[in-house]
Amino acid sequence: MKVLILEDESVLALSMQEFLEESGYEVICFDNSNDAYDAIYEQAFDLYLLDVKVPGEKNGFEMLELLRKDGNTTPAIFITSLTDIEDLSRGYECGACDYIRKPFDLAELKLRVEQVIKLHCFATMDETITLPHGYRYDVKKMKLTLNGESVQLAKTETKILELLIKQRGGVVSCDMFWEEVWGEWVDSANIRVQVGNLRKKLQKDFIKNVRGVGYSIDF
Repeated sequence: MKVLILEDESVLALSMQEFLEESGYEVICFDNSNDAYDAIYEQAFDLYLLDVKVPGEKNGFEMLELLRKDGNTTPAIFITSLTDIEDLSRGYECGACDYIRKPFDLAELKLRVEQVIKLHCFATMDETITLPHGYRYDVKKMKLTLNGESVQLAKTETKILELLIKQRGGVVSCDMFWEEVWGEWVDSANIRVQVGNLRKKLQKDFIKNVRGVGYSIDF
């Protein structure tokens, strides 16, 4: 697996590179968007790790937007100190699969990288995904079925389900729910209610409660 890192903080970039290389990844670092952008068209990468505020003609958001317009579907994770919900939303709108706030633990980085590469943010998934307990989810139609029968879900329930599908095998925390489903802070009690409503429409144990951490579904 080949990873491109766009990060102008040299110490952080080196730490990320060494850590990921020890984990078996091939890593190439760039400290400006111009060189990173050129490299993407010269060689193939399996993942982009992009800072936002970097030297060059384009910031990280703008660079990924251009890549997506050109049909580039390589998964990307933004790694940035930006914390406003507007910036978070912009990152996902640009086509990122995940968003890691600085400072972060390198172990967390590895987990996020593994998850994104494994799932590729739906980009390489089949149009219909087979789920546990006989469920199937149509990505394009945003439709869940069981034995050919449609399961009626509210809009928020569908967003919750999609996030759980993207993170299959991992755990979705309350922070991830409010960031990716609501786009703003939501009380954890409200999230539990919404997830509870979804669970009532599904077979028992389809959505697992990981006590004190969040929720998950299996492959």
